[in-house]
Amino acid sequence: MKKRKIPMRKDLLTDTMQPKKELVRIVIDKEKNIAVDPTGKKAGRGAYVSLDPTKIEAAKEKHILDRSLGAKVPDSFYDELYSYVDHQKARKELFGDK
Repeated sequence: MKKRKIPMRKDLLTDTMQPKKELVRIVIDKEKNIAVDPTGKKAGRGAYVSLDPTKIEAAKEKHILDRSLGAKVPDSFYDELYSYVDHQKARKELFGDK
């Protein structure tokens, strides 16, 4: 039986390689719109962050996404990202890995 390769991505917040499914993609398009990309298929430059709300708080303080995406990320987006990540983490704890 052939073992499937697991796609890995670099987590912007911890600077470690992790399985793509354990991260969430943040994307910026040509019009400089920044959004959470749960499907991982939106067009634009992407950055991956871990599903850890405490790391999102630290990223907000240091404005880590600004450098990676090449644009000023508003604090309101960090708040939106925090609530999304918090929700996903709670789902994972409730339902396990799916």
